[in-house]
Amino acid sequence: MNSAVQNPTEPEAAQSVKLFQQLEGIVQTLRSERGCPWDQRQTTASLKKYLLEEAAELAEAIDRDDGRHIAEEAGDLYFVLALLLRICEEQGRCSSAAALSSICKKMRRRHPHVFAADGRPMPSDEQLREQWERIKAEERAAAAPAAMV
Repeated sequence: MNSAVQNPTEPEAAQSVKLFQQLEGIVQTLRSERGCPWDQRQTTASLKKYLLEEAAELAEAIDRDDGRHIAEEAGDLYFVLALLLRICEEQGRCSSAAALSSICKKMRRRHPHVFAADGRPMPSDEQLREQWERIKAEERAAAAPAAMV
């Protein structure tokens, strides 16, 4: 059953998209010539510590079950990720669009019981774990370079 799957309403989804675009615009401005010297100096390597700090602060907010603080720390993590991806985009390595496309495809692929549901009953937790691991192994095998003969 897919009754537990809830999609945001159109206005909620549109608002999220708009805010995400706003965040990317802010990051682009911060990295521009007229932007902030601190943001301009950042590299993927320098952001690593902030990524870990913000993830730890988010985990702490989750432990405290503090919704307002969870939102704040998740926002901080979004910012660090947006900045990291902007730097990667400037270097021609990857982009926010590539990261989002990748995770959307992966989640759909790894959740066939939800997105390719054919009326079968929901698998057990053990079956879900086995399915997840099998799909991950298939992905690794597909990504591995062909063995040289």
